[in-house]
Amino acid sequence: MTGSRVARSPVALVHDYLTQYGGGERVILMLSKAFPNAGLYTSLYDPEHSFPEFATLDIQTMAINRIGAFRRNHRLALPLLPRSFSGLRIDADVTLCSSSGFAHGTATTGRKVVYCYSPPRWLYHTEDYLGSGRYKAALGKRGNLYGRVNAHGLKALIPSLRRWDQRAARSADRYLTTSNAMAREIERTYGIAAEVVHPPGALAPLGPHREVTGVDPGFLLCVSRMMPYKNLDVVVKAMEYNRGDELVVVGDGPQFSEFKNPGSKRIHFLGRVEDDQLRWLYENSRALVSAAFEDYGLTPLEAAAFGKPVIVLRGGGFIDTVVEGTTGHFFDKPHPRQVADAIREADEHNWDSEKIVAHAATFSEEGFISRIREIVIEETNLRLEQVSS
Repeated sequence: MTGSRVARSPVALVHDYLTQYGGGERVILMLSKAFPNAGLYTSLYDPEHSFPEFATLDIQTMAINRIGAFRRNHRLALPLLPRSFSGLRIDADVTLCSSSGFAHGTATTGRKVVYCYSPPRWLYHTEDYLGSGRYKAALGKRGNLYGRVNAHGLKALIPSLRRWDQRAARSADRYLTTSNAMAREIERTYGIAAEVVHPPGALAPLGPHREVTGVDPGFLLCVSRMMPYKNLDVVVKAMEYNRGDELVVVGDGPQFSEFKNPGSKRIHFLGRVEDDQLRWLYENSRALVSAAFEDYGLTPLEAAAFGKPVIVLRGGGFIDTVVEGTTGHFFDKPHPRQVADAIREADEHNWDSEKIVAHAATFSEEGFISRIREIVIEETNLRLEQVSS
């Protein structure tokens, strides 16, 4: 598909790649629900390692999708992705780009709206992304292998990739983002004012529940990709201070092989689980824990939908979605001792599950879809004015 021109349609959707299970992939599924007749264009699609709902959509991939190694590990394709998206030309009244790195470089004949999860972390905060930046002391040795292996190759590409990324950002007619923290980051990085449109938690309590064997109810839950900047080591090390706690970690990523044998029967690394198992885990957890500086982070809203409090780092998108003392408890630095102390403090708090659920309901899928549709209508009208003038 690269280098080709896509036939005109009212609305088209573009996403970086569909090769993993994550918040961005859940959001693009919601956008597909908002615009069911829109084609979905992406660089790489691996049906075995992304949500099964994508199989029902009209997905168009690029030429690099023919290379199996790229589908299995999209990071290997990084040097080729800017040119791939620059070669894609969408002929639609409005093209909605769901992006944290590449889709915003798509060429369009109509209006281009970018829903930006974050300016590329690997491009502007490389040391933190690779696990060798400001959190290195807290993380210790574990978690830095990924950074050591990839740092030199990535750093060599950064100057040219930043130039491309800046041009791509300026080509958009309108920028949207997930949180106030990311709006500030977009302003710092691109000089662009982005409207905040909060996405909802994507996993609803209603639906099948399937028990996960080997863990007893009342555990702490951490749901995260296994990347260095997620600071999973901080949460794991916090368990050394709270020896009575059981921790269940859900998610996969480059660090999974390093974490899967934690050396403690109280810590369980499950990898990826199906949604019915994830519902059971939320329902039977005591609280959700995260030491990551999240761009947005859907997991606190997912936990809240189940009436569960969260214990999270004070920063990033968590500021938008967590109400201190009502839906969760903050700690100030990603340090094991602070996490352990925050867990004990949260255990002493009398949480009201009904208030927690009510908070989650204010971040609804219906409200998100309604606002996105309003924005597309506004941009469509601007497109019609441009054509008629």
